[in-house]
Amino acid sequence: MAKPNKKGPNKTIDIFCKNCNFLLFKYRKGGKGALVKCFKERISQDFTLISCTCPQCDKAFVRDCLVRGTPAFKFIGGKVWYK
Repeated sequence: MAKPNKKGPNKTIDIFCKNCNFLLFKYRKGGKGALVKCFKERISQDFTLISCTCPQCDKAFVRDCLVRGTPAFKFIGGKVWYK
């Protein structure tokens, strides 16, 4: 399968923790589908101190994985929301 486009889309979304509403990432998302994963190279700003964990409530919200040979985060269902 093809790797994701490195430049990616220009539109950014804010990803928040569902539990405490802390801003976790600013991410360049393409398309209008659900937020299932995010490629690490498309994260424009990362506000987490420890990877995969919310700094305010200390709960895990993603899992570290490889998607199509590219490092990515897979979101745990119901742990985040975005706008």
